[in-house]
Amino acid sequence: MKKYYVYILFSDKNGTLYIGVTCNLIKRVYEHKKKFVKGFTEKYKVDKLGYFEQYNNIEEAIKREKQLKNWKREWKISLIEQNNSNWEDLYNSIIG
Repeated sequence: MKKYYVYILFSDKNGTLYIGVTCNLIKRVYEHKKKFVKGFTEKYKVDKLGYFEQYNNIEEAIKREKQLKNWKREWKISLIEQNNSNWEDLYNSIIG
């Protein structure tokens, strides 16, 4: 079964945030890190994985992505800190 991910990237602790959705979290974060993704994340150096959620269908993932994008900044920061209080880049933990 294919998995889908909603993820939050950050530049630095309490820095710029980016929310996205993908079916390949490792590849997508790698693309952000290597600046293959032109635009916002490249411009603001947003390339650290702070938080992610896994879904079994794309509709649920997109719905959640839109929900998070509409959240207040403080709520997004709180979500990251509930699960990643030290603002660690979670990328190394997902690549195994």
